[in-house]
Amino acid sequence: MKPYEVLVFDWDGTLMDSEHRIVTCMQLAAADAGLPVPDEASARNIIGLGMREAVTALFPGLEPDAVGRVIEAYRDHWLGDRIPASRLFPGAERVVRGFAGQGYLLAVATGKSRRGLDRVLEETGLGDCFHVTRCADEAHSKPHPQMLLDILTDLNTDPRRALVIGDTEYDMQMADNARVDAIGMAHGVHASERLLRHGALTVLQHLEELPPWLEQKTPRKTEQQG
Repeated sequence: MKPYEVLVFDWDGTLMDSEHRIVTCMQLAAADAGLPVPDEASARNIIGLGMREAVTALFPGLEPDAVGRVIEAYRDHWLGDRIPASRLFPGAERVVRGFAGQGYLLAVATGKSRRGLDRVLEETGLGDCFHVTRCADEAHSKPHPQMLLDILTDLNTDPRRALVIGDTEYDMQMADNARVDAIGMAHGVHASERLLRHGALTVLQHLEELPPWLEQKTPRKTEQQG
């Protein structure tokens, strides 16, 4: 018996190595808006949040219109060709397709916009692997559990039969708020200690460590199991 039925992946920093692109786009957007350019550490820290929440975290007290201008500038840079495109982490495609072939229900819960996620799903060719996806412009941003709860509802899955895989404390907190297990990925933006502190069962160094970890995991009991 599989330890989980549903595997919910974060995208940026978990499946795709997009840290440099996100940080650079945010720095350029701030400059375009006439705001202080955030340093790399500050820009990295907001990866995983929805765009409005990310901009507000970087620039507390910014008027809504100004927040919107930063977001539009960010999207212009993201959709442009000035910054090199992001790539999937090594082994990501193999791992995702392997899980799909084993009958897992796969989902994505991401701080990306719907437009942004659909674009990378098409570019990577992984769109057919995921049964459900949720984005930050369709629900409350992480760490609010709405994206995850929507996924569980759509897939008719008990929270104890799902696992979140992410690279930020926001992923871990979202899972905890929905009473779902979560594990961290060390190749993302938040340190392993931070992920463990916010509820990760463990932190893996590489995505290819996930299949053997699952093979050794004991299923959690659901209400139906007693």
